[in-house]
Amino acid sequence: MIIMGKIIIENRTYTKTDLLQGHWKEADPYFHQALTFCQQWLQGNQSFELPSSGSTGAPKDILVHRTQMEISAAATRDFFNISKGSPLLCCLNTWMIGGKMMLVRALEWEANLYLVKPSENPLLDTPTINFDFVAMVPMQVSACLANGQSQAILKKIKNLIIGGAPSSPALIKKILQEDIQAYQTYGMTETVSHIALAKITGEELIYQVLPGVKIGTDAQQRLCIQAPMAGSKTLQTNDLVEMVDDKSFKWLGRSDFTINSGGIKLQPEGMEPKMAVPFERIFGHQNFFLYGKADEKLGQKLVLIIEEQRIQEEKEQELQEVLKTLFNRYHLPKEILYAKAFIRTPSGKINRPETFKHCL
Repeated sequence: MIIMGKIIIENRTYTKTDLLQGHWKEADPYFHQALTFCQQWLQGNQSFELPSSGSTGAPKDILVHRTQMEISAAATRDFFNISKGSPLLCCLNTWMIGGKMMLVRALEWEANLYLVKPSENPLLDTPTINFDFVAMVPMQVSACLANGQSQAILKKIKNLIIGGAPSSPALIKKILQEDIQAYQTYGMTETVSHIALAKITGEELIYQVLPGVKIGTDAQQRLCIQAPMAGSKTLQTNDLVEMVDDKSFKWLGRSDFTINSGGIKLQPEGMEPKMAVPFERIFGHQNFFLYGKADEKLGQKLVLIIEEQRIQEEKEQELQEVLKTLFNRYHLPKEILYAKAFIRTPSGKINRPETFKHCL
């Protein structure tokens, strides 16, 4: 017999009655705040203040209504056909919308949620269970694939959704090689988690919107969203997309990362996947990104930033020669910089401006 609607933390189990009545003694602040949110949800709180990621503007705290979260949870349940009593894993930061929505899904779906602290490889801290539904950021998926024990658990997850940041071409390739049942998500705090999903079946991702979601673009090719989980307002994002049809799109990158170099507009997030294969062959599995550095002559010049402890001049030269065969001269990095450790946002995205400030 499956007992439905539980939150499991290590060897402690909390039922809905426990949560509603506050019957827990979690001294750890992280678990305490997560269980407090569950209690507030079960008590019927109608709104929650959450930090946004900045997809529709500067990061800020926004007010999310209960109805929005209920609609989002129902759409995801119906898409994946999740049944009552299903085992779920929450390994995301429950201060953010991704982790909060895992708590809501568990409570609304009457599922059994295993809650662990977010870590680079969360599957090393979980029981050996065939989870029906798990959400991770790309960094976590990559770490799980690199470890034999966690990779075996990952391959048994029925539905894995990946969000918070785009998956790199190298990660997508590994997911395909290992036959992981995974979906890349598109969403933000304002849409209360994802409003579109792209099943990872090839290197090119095409996002399909959830039922009830309407999409379009403005004059700059930026995505506009009307979705019941976003409330009644139309959201104007900073994401550049290519519309496939009125229900699907390809994500091209962020408009606010566009680099204007001498009048030539460069979209770094569209260029980075093309660079990934030769970069990995020369530099290995180091992280990198393209950025616009202020320049007196060009306004901005394209620079390549690599997560590396020391300068690699020979590898730089080799990479530049290869890139000349892939890009025209306007799209070649004018300089290569290094950062000892990339700075990331709470949701796992690389904070490009802050990382740039700490380059060698």
